Amino acid sequence: MNIPSKQPMRIMDEESLDRALTRIAHEICETSIGINSLVLLGVHTRGVPLARRIARKIELSESVVVPVGSLDIGLYRDDLSAGYSPSLKASKIPELTNKRVVIVDDVLFTGRTIRAAMDAIIDFGRPQVIQLAVVVDRGHRELPIKPDYVGKNIPTSVDQKIRVALTEIDTFDAVELKEDIE
Repeated sequence: MNIPSKQPMRIMDEESLDRALTRIAHEICETSIGINSLVLLGVHTRGVPLARRIARKIELSESVVVPVGSLDIGLYRDDLSAGYSPSLKASKIPELTNKRVVIVDDVLFTGRTIRAAMDAIIDFGRPQVIQLAVVVDRGHRELPIKPDYVGKNIPTSVDQKIRVALTEIDTFDAVELKEDIE
């Protein structure tokens, strides 16, 4: 007998996701570090279009074009020795030395993806500072990593999943919470 899975609960729709990205863009601009040396690096896959969206919002509000790069952390993961075989995508990294680098990702969970992203960034240059922007912080950190810019804090159980859907990949914008039913 097949037990139907619960439908995901929509936490953010297109409008609230856009507002969260606008808020993140404004918060990035308002820090004392400034935006003249800013670089946004999106973590593949959903972090890349999110970084581009944030960069467009900064350009519209501040009339400054922010370099955007993409970062594949596949070879920097700490589970490679456990048999994980990453599907690699191209990293496109602008100049990072002495820059303010903001890593952009969709969901912050254990912190391991961000640790891998920081390791990768250091291989490409020596930024002045590395910061983190995420759409959702769901808790359950395994490493001492905290985001600088958060769209929404969504406390979850470890049995739940958060999915950020983006039109560039998924044909619609939303943030959904789903129970992990196996």
